[in-house]
Amino acid sequence: MAQVEKLLKYQQTDEKMLKIERETSNSEERKNYVQAKNFLTKAPEKLDSLDAKAVELNALLSELNKKYEEISETLSDFDHIDEMVDGGADISFYKKNVTQISEKLKSIKAEVASLSKAIKDADEEYQSMKKKTIAVQKQYAEASEVYKKFKESKQAEAVAVKKELDVLAKDIDAEVLKKYEIKRSERIFPILCPVKDGRCSKCGSELSLAGKEMISSGTVVECDNCHRILYKE
Repeated sequence: MAQVEKLLKYQQTDEKMLKIERETSNSEERKNYVQAKNFLTKAPEKLDSLDAKAVELNALLSELNKKYEEISETLSDFDHIDEMVDGGADISFYKKNVTQISEKLKSIKAEVASLSKAIKDADEEYQSMKKKTIAVQKQYAEASEVYKKFKESKQAEAVAVKKELDVLAKDIDAEVLKKYEIKRSERIFPILCPVKDGRCSKCGSELSLAGKEMISSGTVVECDNCHRILYKE
């Protein structure tokens, strides 16, 4: 049996292995497992980030409250404004100062309210994230067990196919098989394709004149476009 025929038989069996790999990779069991795993991997960093945010917001709130108290104290300077006016002081000057201080306090009060809401929202987000993390930990344990059993069932199929491939590989030239495996690892499949009317039957690219001559003589060539191994049927 020619090398091409042997390799075609090998590829036909290898297609069973590829099907098993795809079924495993695209299974709902694996998707659920990976989704839970990815969430739990990122969860600690997210929780730490929310915790740091809460600390920062509380520090800012503390500073604002301190500033509010300090400015409020300056209003005590105007407790005896009536006496100062009776003493001939310019009331317009004092009124202007009181107005400016009051506006500043009003602005800080608004900032305090906004910051308090941000702290409340951050705390709610943290608690929500914490609850979700606990729930996903349970989901992960279940998904991990389900995926493990699913993989084991597929592994049994894969072992049987691998035995077939090992038997077929003994009759194939080592260099040819190595080239096949390299292309297999590059996600190219099928790897061997027949030439149809001087073109690659997979991607439709036309062979060069030299390529057509080689194919006509029974030599395999590589498609310049999709890099599959081409042969004459």
